[in-house]
Amino acid sequence: MSLADEVAAAHAGHPNPAALVGEFRRTSVLVPVVNDSLMSAELSGIRWLYAFSNEQELARFAVSRGAGPETELPYVRAVGARLLDVVIPAIEGPAGVVLDSGSEQGMVFPPVSGIVPDSVAVDLAEPDEAGDRPGVPTAGGAA
Repeated sequence: MSLADEVAAAHAGHPNPAALVGEFRRTSVLVPVVNDSLMSAELSGIRWLYAFSNEQELARFAVSRGAGPETELPYVRAVGARLLDVVIPAIEGPAGVVLDSGSEQGMVFPPVSGIVPDSVAVDLAEPDEAGDRPGVPTAGGAA
């Protein structure tokens, strides 16, 4: 199945996580660029890179953020594996990818083992002196 099919299956309640991640790794996605940097946002201590499955999803996202319908958001094209294996480890702190942000078919690829390299996976990180794992909410924290 294609990435779009795997995402649709996951949203329909029939996820196949290994196939979903595999398809993301093989698929070329669009990553918006702002001020010579890949567009991202931070939430709960995790940096999330934005990636889009096609130009229509990217344009919808840009309009939802206040851009005019004819405004083009610059982007680079990258294979999902390069984002997960090269870009994510180069970011200081925990980072993941959100695909088609704000869409009904949006999907997140969090910084956990099996998605990102083990060296940057938050579920494998060593606890700090307080016993907390970086980027992983504590029992009282919000996810």
